[in-house]
Amino acid sequence: MTFENILITSENGIGQITINRPSKLNALNVATIKELHDGLESLNNNTEIRVIILTGEGEKAFVAGADISEFAHFSIEEGAKLAQQGQELLFDFVENLSTPVIAAVNGFALGGGLELAMACHFRVASDNAKMGLPEVSLGVIPGYGGTQRLPQLVGKGRAMEMIMTAGMITAEDAYKAGLVNHVVPQAELLDFTKTLAQRIMRNSPVAIGKAIKSVNDNFKDGVNGFETEIQNFGDCFGTDDFKEGTTAFLEKRKAAFKGN
Repeated sequence: MTFENILITSENGIGQITINRPSKLNALNVATIKELHDGLESLNNNTEIRVIILTGEGEKAFVAGADISEFAHFSIEEGAKLAQQGQELLFDFVENLSTPVIAAVNGFALGGGLELAMACHFRVASDNAKMGLPEVSLGVIPGYGGTQRLPQLVGKGRAMEMIMTAGMITAEDAYKAGLVNHVVPQAELLDFTKTLAQRIMRNSPVAIGKAIKSVNDNFKDGVNGFETEIQNFGDCFGTDDFKEGTTAFLEKRKAAFKGN
């Protein structure tokens, strides 16, 4: 599979996707969204990949927003279709992957860039990163899930302020608000994120996938997350990973999970 706008590497069970449009500050266009979907899908389907890291090329930007030139003249119908297709193809897709996806936010994460980072399962930021949803300054609102995921992460009031002022916050403020889990120096970002990935990889891939779904269902309308948890908890008892995990515990050894 050949890509023009992203780079994919893998090593020791960790897949990395790098958005590679540095001359555009890694801005998202339709082609890049499609490539990200395809790249994430291929890594998710690879049983050797246990964690995916998503980052941007260079030291300036994770993703500095959407490519405005693509939709500046859209009609109402075209705008709604753009948001719907983008959410389904990439943002909701990332959120619901069974393989953990960590955003390594290496610079500006604005508009669609912050929305992409928020769709990941959690976020690590470099100390130079800045984040925001500036869409209202263009006469539009966040359309890739920003009005929904930001309040979930930082609370309604803080999300309202960020959206309505169209301002940026620093990595440290993002950490204090709960928007990112960790802030580290730029030079240490990927190594630190890979260390977190390695800690995740010690655990059962099956259980992690079911935990992701259980947590996500708490935020879905018409879905009872507690019922999902009960079902997924029970399903775990029928897996080889459960047998291995409990046996290893009783035998006082490290479990060797195979993901089934």
